Amino acid sequence: MHPFEIYSQEGGVMYAVVRNYPGSSQLFDLLESKKEDVERVIRGVSGLISYTLMRSADGGVSVTVCQDKAGVDESVRIAAEWVRENFTGTSNPPAISEGETILQLSP
Repeated sequence: MHPFEIYSQEGGVMYAVVRNYPGSSQLFDLLESKKEDVERVIRGVSGLISYTLMRSADGGVSVTVCQDKAGVDESVRIAAEWVRENFTGTSNPPAISEGETILQLSP
C-alpha cells in the first residue's frame, strides 16, 4: 500500500484557494482561540476536501481544497463574512490565489 492517498475528482480536477493574511497576527490569535467555530463554519462548505490554517511570521495562511470552483468561492465568501462578524481589530485584506489543483497528497 502506498503511504499517501491521492485525491482526485472525476476527470482529475479539483480547486484550491490560498488566502495569505500578512500583518494579521491578532486575527490568527482569534482564529486559534475559536478553532471549533472556524471548523464548524468551514465544514459547511460544499464539496470540501481539506482545510489548513497556519501561522506565518507576521500573520497566517489558509488553504482550502474543494471538489469544484463553487466550493472554493463559497469558502472565500464565508471566510470574509466570519472575519467581519468576529474580528474587531485591523487586518490587511488577504492576498487570494486560486486555481485547479494538479496533485494533492495526504497520508
